[in-house]
Amino acid sequence: MSILDALNPAQRNAAETSGGPLLILAGAGSGKTRVLTHRIAFLIKEVGVPPWRILAATFTNKAAGEMRERIEQLVGSAAAELWIGTFHSICARILRRQAEGFGLDPNFSIYDEDDRRATIRRVLDAHQIDERELAPRAVISQISRAKNAMLDPLEFAHQANEHQRQIAELYADYERELRRNQALDFDDLLIEVVRQFDRHPDILQTYQERFEHLLVDEYQDTNRPQYLLCRQLAAFHRNICVVGDDDQSIYQFRGADIRNILDFERDYPDTCIVRLEQNYRSTGRILAAANAVISHNQGRKGKELWTDGPEGDPVAVVECDSDRREARHVVDAIRRYDRLGRYGLGDAAVLYRTNAQSRPFEEELQRARLPYVIVGGIRFYDRREIRDVLSYLRLLVNPADDIALRRIVNTPRRGIGDTSLARLQAFAQAKGWSLSTALEHLDDAPNLSGRAQKSLAAFAALIGELMAATDALSLPELGFAVVEKSGYHAMLAAENTPEAEARLQNLDQLLADMTEFSDANPDSTLATYLEEKSLLTSADESDNNGNAITLMTLH
Repeated sequence: MSILDALNPAQRNAAETSGGPLLILAGAGSGKTRVLTHRIAFLIKEVGVPPWRILAATFTNKAAGEMRERIEQLVGSAAAELWIGTFHSICARILRRQAEGFGLDPNFSIYDEDDRRATIRRVLDAHQIDERELAPRAVISQISRAKNAMLDPLEFAHQANEHQRQIAELYADYERELRRNQALDFDDLLIEVVRQFDRHPDILQTYQERFEHLLVDEYQDTNRPQYLLCRQLAAFHRNICVVGDDDQSIYQFRGADIRNILDFERDYPDTCIVRLEQNYRSTGRILAAANAVISHNQGRKGKELWTDGPEGDPVAVVECDSDRREARHVVDAIRRYDRLGRYGLGDAAVLYRTNAQSRPFEEELQRARLPYVIVGGIRFYDRREIRDVLSYLRLLVNPADDIALRRIVNTPRRGIGDTSLARLQAFAQAKGWSLSTALEHLDDAPNLSGRAQKSLAAFAALIGELMAATDALSLPELGFAVVEKSGYHAMLAAENTPEAEARLQNLDQLLADMTEFSDANPDSTLATYLEEKSLLTSADESDNNGNAITLMTLH
């Protein structure tokens, strides 16, 4: 009896092909994790490969943990000797082990995103660059792209265009700051190992000989440093097994390169290819629709998913003339299925391309009083940029709203610090005024620096200008004026990052909502609009015990 008896023929073929390069094209729901775990167990129990000679790289710690648990169920305590982890954790382990040979401090710190932003802020301060002119997030994004392209500061500077020269200088100083603090950021964990292996072929050879088998999950999502690392480690034994799906490559914005999987056979001409096409997750009709759509993709390896399960319900394609009608149709369908007892609310999911598109679905679900949860995102009206713009609008309606004012007085950044705001607050309290009233008497406010007075006066003038336009502008026009005149749009546009682009899309959705509200309620005012939004966002969360509709992006 073999450990592979529970697998279907294609899965078994993938698991027992033990020598040479292997490309497993695993369609969605085809049991790729099952294949990987059984392949490792097969290598250990039936081929006799020592577990410490097997390296398996995943993309999440959760996936690594689940893989180890499953293998332990198959081979017992031997699983503890396996090298299983994310690319980043594996690289950190190598760097700490080889720190002396690589010339590193073994106790180096690993900087997360908050640490990176703090470091970049120090660099910007040293260059006397205002964050309003160049956002830290934008700098980090460009440095990260350079690192993913394996460009050090000098190489980046040599190929930088006129607009990138400043980033090149900041990149160099950022790296010096990291080294001064004996720190590596997440990108460094990958590229440092690749570079050190190139510099120290003797150390590389140790790991090449050690790892007789290399297995990589989600290979379609690997970036260039990860690709190069795999090439380095597999060069001696050439027993590299990669699992992926070229039809599911959706992380190019993070540096993933689909060519890594498409060109695998070019890198390894003797590659054995196994396709996992039997699907255990979806019905026949869903697979037929998916196959028909994905067949139009260019540059794919090609596979045809199938199932021996039921055909299932027909796939419905409904065309609506607006996102509002689309959301209403989806919510009505969910209520109908729930009422008929075919599916519960917890069985329903709404998928969309970007987080900004959740807004009409959220509002329709709230109006229908149906519970929902957002996976990997924040409720639309709880998102920072939405709350910021609504705070501007709240202040126009109610100048005594100090909470709204405190939120936006330095958003975007205007050089108004916490100390200045605290002094203004103390002045207002002493007089029994709101902060807005105190802004009208800045000349009388004690202990404010000339710079703070100037910045606060500019903010007061902005609010006064918007307030004066409230009656003259329509609701969407006023919303647009706030986004533009406040500098909010310019701030996000200057960041030039995927996150900033998503936030701009959210603001576009907010302005679209204002237009819809204004069209549906011609006699409405800004106050009535804000009241409706307040009621929507302050609705009590239901204790749904898992019986909630799921909203999430395709990513």
